[in-house]
Amino acid sequence: MADTTANSTAANCLDKLKSYVRTPKGFILAAEIILSLIVLICYASSYSGGYTAVAIIEMIVAIIFFIVFMMEFDKQFQVVNWVWSDLIRAAVGAGVYLITSLICVIRGSGDGALIAGGVFGLIAGVVFAYDSYTIYLQIKNTRQHTAASTDDTV
Repeated sequence: MADTTANSTAANCLDKLKSYVRTPKGFILAAEIILSLIVLICYASSYSGGYTAVAIIEMIVAIIFFIVFMMEFDKQFQVVNWVWSDLIRAAVGAGVYLITSLICVIRGSGDGALIAGGVFGLIAGVVFAYDSYTIYLQIKNTRQHTAASTDDTV
């Protein structure tokens, strides 16, 4: 007899992937992953591939957070504050991408792949900064909705 549970689990995972990419957060994370892959390819094909570590690390961390949020592990593992971790990830990614991309664009004369990687890195930095901003707004809204206790009895 054929095992049908493995096929249904894969279909369930694919359905979760499709539905999560349609959400705003899923779309932003997917864009970060794709831009990091493009930057990685550009940096790797340049004469000096010294900045590939930035793209590799940011892509891997974005994939990890994509999987955590897609499979809703953030609701199961509440030891980690996932929203703040995601904010730190996005803010660091924005800063690192903007700095390294500016360096690559400025010093990349004669190396088209390095300049292209720098330009795509600047776009990735803006996407990471936008992600940081949306996460900040989410944190700000949850803090405003959590009212302090007005109980005067001591």
